[in-house]
Amino acid sequence: MQVVALRDQPRGSDDLSRPVGGISQQMLTKTLKTPERDGMVGRTACPITPPKVEYALSDLGRSLALPVRQPAEWARPHLPAIHNNRQRYNSAR
Repeated sequence: MQVVALRDQPRGSDDLSRPVGGISQQMLTKTLKTPERDGMVGRTACPITPPKVEYALSDLGRSLALPVRQPAEWARPHLPAIHNNRQRYNSAR
């Protein structure tokens, strides 16, 4: 998620949580720690009030953006079918 969301430009945490919907700030921060630790995402704390944090892809993260984008592009038009299949599966249980 993060690699695709950050592929075009650095984003603040509010911009990153909006497309996901329902994710808390705490969970988003926790989720971004792994790619930050792996060197794929950089985190910059902006010295303003209220505090703001921006995330951006590193060179390593940008090298992963295209391979990750392809499955994401496949998933987008198939999400309704996947959602319907999940509902049907859950209803049968």
